[in-house]
Amino acid sequence: MTSPPPAIDPTRIREACEREIERGLLACQVAVGCGGDVAYHEAFGAASEETRFWVASATKPIVAAGIWLLIGEGRLEVERRVAETIPEFAANGKQDVTVEQVLLMTSGFPEAPMSREDAVVPARRVKQMSEWSLIHQPGLEYHYHFGSAHWVLAELIERITGEDFRDFIERRVTTPLGLPRVLGIPREEQRGIAQISDAADEVTRNAVDYAAKIEVGEPGGGGAMRACDLARFYQGLLHDRAGVFDAEVLREATTNIRCTLPDPVMKLPANRTLGVVIGAGFGTTWGKSKTAFGWPGMGGQIAFAEPETGVSFCFLQMGDSDPGRQFMRGIRMSNLALELGRD
Repeated sequence: MTSPPPAIDPTRIREACEREIERGLLACQVAVGCGGDVAYHEAFGAASEETRFWVASATKPIVAAGIWLLIGEGRLEVERRVAETIPEFAANGKQDVTVEQVLLMTSGFPEAPMSREDAVVPARRVKQMSEWSLIHQPGLEYHYHFGSAHWVLAELIERITGEDFRDFIERRVTTPLGLPRVLGIPREEQRGIAQISDAADEVTRNAVDYAAKIEVGEPGGGGAMRACDLARFYQGLLHDRAGVFDAEVLREATTNIRCTLPDPVMKLPANRTLGVVIGAGFGTTWGKSKTAFGWPGMGGQIAFAEPETGVSFCFLQMGDSDPGRQFMRGIRMSNLALELGRD
């Protein structure tokens, strides 16, 4: 266990995690960041501090951060039509979809398919994108894009940089911020990832083809990392001491809500910026704060930063298949983390 600085007392979070394990949660991992680094990191149940977890959609802001770099360097504009960079994308009425709409998930192809076999071959990936069609005119409605939007972001990165998007994210985002490689991890290097470990229960192991998602490095949900990695990523967004980002672009991406259209299922505002959710937007568990930004992931994974207090937080869990319990557990943990910054 990493000893926290005097300003952070993790006692209540630790006790809450221990209670969840006693109630039957198989494993969890928690981390709190402040002052530009991780102040507290601990694992409970069938996990160690070095165990990586599949973090699902909590991956999304890391990929969006790659786009922020290109915007800051003047190599991409949010108003640009995607088809200006990826001409094949224009087919089936998608010629007017903009980069901003893709980032905000108002682009109109929420459930567009992308097989892993196609995804790993750029020509096949683009062919698949060219076959996508719209369910509504771009910009008019918000629908959660589970994976399709971030495949477009990945392709934009590759077209502009000439580099595999997973390598670009590692070289330009995760390494400078002090994180290991989190996307595109070969199967032979996946030992110690919670959901596919020997410690995982049968229900967990059979729920998703984790190994394939992680190997491909799906940009909308294929990341594997520790809680301390995500907490450190969000500290990087709060402080950027490594000078990774253009300050104006980073401020825009983490503070300016560009989309408040309602989610059609939950009837809550999307509260989307160019890559994160702010405040009580759809899917968040940190509703006590109006300025916290981050992204949740399937399975109850949580990661966010709270600008007013400077705290970042990540809670990863495994071994409970009930989405309602996962969500409520996340709310309890998030509220404890938000209180840390105000103690």
